[in-house]
Amino acid sequence: MAACSLQMSNLQLPARAVKYSSLVHENTTDTLLLSFASARTHSYSAHLRILFQHTTPFKTAGMEDGTAFVHITNPNEPEVLGILPTKTGWSMWRDIKVYKNHAFIVSEATGHGMQVFNLLRLRNAEPAEPGWPVWRFTEDAHYSWVSNTHNIVINEDTGYAYLVGSTRTGSGYVTCNGGLHIVDISEPLQPKFTNCYGGDGYTHDAQCVVYHGPDARYSGHEICFAYNENTLTVVDVTNKNDIVMLSRTPYLDVSYSHQGWLTEDHAYAILNDELDEMYTSEKRTRSLLWDVKNLEAPVHYSSFLSTERSVDHNLYIRDDLAYEANYCAGLRILDITHLQDGAGSVTEVAYFDVAPDWNTVSFHGSWSSYPYFASGNVIVNSIERGLFVLKPNYEAIRGLQQQRHNGTRLH
Repeated sequence: MAACSLQMSNLQLPARAVKYSSLVHENTTDTLLLSFASARTHSYSAHLRILFQHTTPFKTAGMEDGTAFVHITNPNEPEVLGILPTKTGWSMWRDIKVYKNHAFIVSEATGHGMQVFNLLRLRNAEPAEPGWPVWRFTEDAHYSWVSNTHNIVINEDTGYAYLVGSTRTGSGYVTCNGGLHIVDISEPLQPKFTNCYGGDGYTHDAQCVVYHGPDARYSGHEICFAYNENTLTVVDVTNKNDIVMLSRTPYLDVSYSHQGWLTEDHAYAILNDELDEMYTSEKRTRSLLWDVKNLEAPVHYSSFLSTERSVDHNLYIRDDLAYEANYCAGLRILDITHLQDGAGSVTEVAYFDVAPDWNTVSFHGSWSSYPYFASGNVIVNSIERGLFVLKPNYEAIRGLQQQRHNGTRLH
């Protein structure tokens, strides 16, 4: 792993804006740390997972014992407004998505179901005084058709939630074979079971979109790209009473098809396999590049190998940049401007290492990030340490992209 002088023991809440020039290496820009919110500061679980953003300046964060709500209007001084306790037991797996000003929260905890929380309540919330415990909120609604759920996917364009990875059976629970458990959330406080799709078994994560890509046969259809442990599986869910699997595609050296994201034109996707670095001879982080222009026959056409030896986790794409949260390697930002040309066209342009004291293929560091703020700020988590608010140097990134476009040597 590239050297990093960031010393976590020296960071307090709030951390002022400090530029770590040592984060720069050849062909890579620096990243500005705006602030750091320690998971321990408020006696939270050390396992903090950052998932999604509300349209107003709040951040939701999943923890072992519940969900935290963080006010980030001033990114230099994030404020924890309170927590919504877990519905049942503790779990290090908790996923949150937002729709119509409501947070929808699932967990691997047995009997948890889906909590619904009205985020507008936070407008009148004030952070607790130093030394006092944070506020504890109550849920506004609860959905009990599932016990445990690994992830929740929401298509904001259609008002449907897809709960995936539900496995525990029992009275009143509908597992859908671990696949897509579809819920109508058009009325957020009245979630309604719609249907199941478990034709390809367990789904670990997915992205569901109103498709606008090059496959004209499915233009305007609601399509789910599901990451199903050993395949990329594409499902047409437009008609909830007649769901159709369009393709099921394995790939070479599969260990665990974990998660992925589409390019904004829906022509390509990047997939992360969480366990290939653990169980194959190649220990460098592998990002699998897919041509999905034909939804009935996706093609894994290339793989980008990082210089880092680290397990990969959640990735997201915004414009021509991919933001990868890769455990011990932290946040890695890739230029994917010419993704169609294969791995040789992809390059790392910025990074921020949240786990400089780990340099192994292991489950430490970062699980996820969120790069969709209008400000350009990026949230990234550390399992051990908490929440970071970062500001990539986009001017330098664009400069690197222009140099690559011109074919000049990078210095």
